[in-house]
Amino acid sequence: MNRNSYIEISKSAYHKNLAFIKKLIGDQSLFSSVVKGNAYGHGIESFIPLAESAGVRHFSVFDSHEALRVKKASKDDPGLMIMGWIAPDSFEWIIQSGIEFFVFDFERLKIAVELAKKLRKKARIHLEIETGMNRTGFQEIMFRDVFQLLERNQAFIELMGICTHLAGAENIANHYRLMKQIRFFNEFIRDFRNHGFSPRYIHAACSAGVINYPEIKYNMVRIGILQYGFWPSRETLVQYIGKKTDRNDPLHRIIQWKTEIMDTKWVGTGEFIGYGTSYMAEQDTRIASIPVGYAHGYSRSLSNTGRVLVNGQRMGVIGMVNMNMMVIDITSIPGAKTGDEVVIIGNQGDLSVSVASFSELSNQLNYEMLTRISSDIPRKIIE
Repeated sequence: MNRNSYIEISKSAYHKNLAFIKKLIGDQSLFSSVVKGNAYGHGIESFIPLAESAGVRHFSVFDSHEALRVKKASKDDPGLMIMGWIAPDSFEWIIQSGIEFFVFDFERLKIAVELAKKLRKKARIHLEIETGMNRTGFQEIMFRDVFQLLERNQAFIELMGICTHLAGAENIANHYRLMKQIRFFNEFIRDFRNHGFSPRYIHAACSAGVINYPEIKYNMVRIGILQYGFWPSRETLVQYIGKKTDRNDPLHRIIQWKTEIMDTKWVGTGEFIGYGTSYMAEQDTRIASIPVGYAHGYSRSLSNTGRVLVNGQRMGVIGMVNMNMMVIDITSIPGAKTGDEVVIIGNQGDLSVSVASFSELSNQLNYEMLTRISSDIPRKIIE
């Protein structure tokens, strides 16, 4: 190992997750693989070829930089959609490359039309509608002007889709708010079609939406966290399993994060370990230094609470997590030595350390923990 740690991505686990997702969405909905946030921490450059080899033909990203990374990593020239930020100097390249993108304000819509005229190539847009998330999207007061602008410029616009974003489909507490969104969106779809427009795709469902609101699968879904083997929330898992006779988790985590012991030593009773005085050895303690810290995505909030696997045993993090290092108690493993494998996320023997356990210990979401893993850590695909 020539880096402080490495990440393994399981090909077989990903194929199993895709099979599960395809059963959920059926054959009528296009599956767009959401790879924003460095493919949820799994690494765009490693993940894109893996997904393509599994038959994925459409990807969604947040910004133009991620779109460029996907383009470079792809071998199959898949469909590609930008859902958020576009650097001003990237619009020409995006339109010229046939990349799809969300349009949620008049300025972007006007830019799309102007550049399409200049390049003599249609801009491939998805019209985002504000339905109650109150973030980005055209508000109802703007609809008439949007319709008129689209009617005048049909020669320069390829209307790939209309879409919206749900405000928390992973939590039943948001049900009333989401039902209002869905009703409003469906009304807009009818009004839109009555004006003579025929978008290729209609989409609103994310991972949690597909599970909890299957009626809004429409003919395209944007799936992120599920494909990586994680549930949007524990509540979503409970809601899904509660309807099944088979109560086993159907998802498979595709990520494992591993490193090795860098150094070991004994610390005497009463000595403090690491920075400050957050941990004092209550007995003679054998410790191991691990070359991973918060700079790599292992949260400082896991100080004195985190767990790792060593020699098939679960070991506790003691003392403060540093920028590039943390310390674990290995007193109960006499044979542990420098160079031994340490599993930060994943399996070893009969035990596992999950991202969910990180989230519970550090008050982070699965999403947050995953996307904080440093992009500098090498990723490799395993079977």
